[in-house]
Amino acid sequence: MAEVANYKALLKCYEDKPVQVREHFAHLPKLIGEDLPYEIALAYAFLKIEQAQNRALYGGVVKVHRCNAEFARRLMNFQHLTRDGFKEVFRNVFGKPLKDATNVKLAVAEKTRDKVIHGKDVGASELRAAVADVLEYADMLNSEVHEAAGFRPVGNMRGFKGRADSLDKRTTKWLMRGLGFGVKA
Repeated sequence: MAEVANYKALLKCYEDKPVQVREHFAHLPKLIGEDLPYEIALAYAFLKIEQAQNRALYGGVVKVHRCNAEFARRLMNFQHLTRDGFKEVFRNVFGKPLKDATNVKLAVAEKTRDKVIHGKDVGASELRAAVADVLEYADMLNSEVHEAAGFRPVGNMRGFKGRADSLDKRTTKWLMRGLGFGVKA
């Protein structure tokens, strides 16, 4: 868990991240600096992480496996992923699991999030540390996906696919089912 002494240190942590991460979490500085409870910043951070995880899987099936983008997008809107489910599907899509250090970074923040969601008392320093860990996880996720597939799910994904031809929708459906997606679309 990161040690974050005050809101200024948390803002510095945010400002030290790459531009893609800062753009993805664009509203975080306002949530930290306006005397709002840190629980709000933490909830926002996890919302943005779940978006990034979905974007990583979507990008992986479209770029790596050449799935039909329209069908994959529709399916991602129906897909329910648990924490372990994301890790399993990520491994299937990219051919290797997330690194342990990346998983641990998010797991520490998830413990704090779970305490907050279940109404437990959580100190401000622990909440700031969890938000900082989420930012670090986003940067690590970006690096791993870029290494595996050549795009970054945290940030702008315009043009990530390239000009490769896509599979038809029927083939995409079966491919995504084989990768571990519950095909309902």
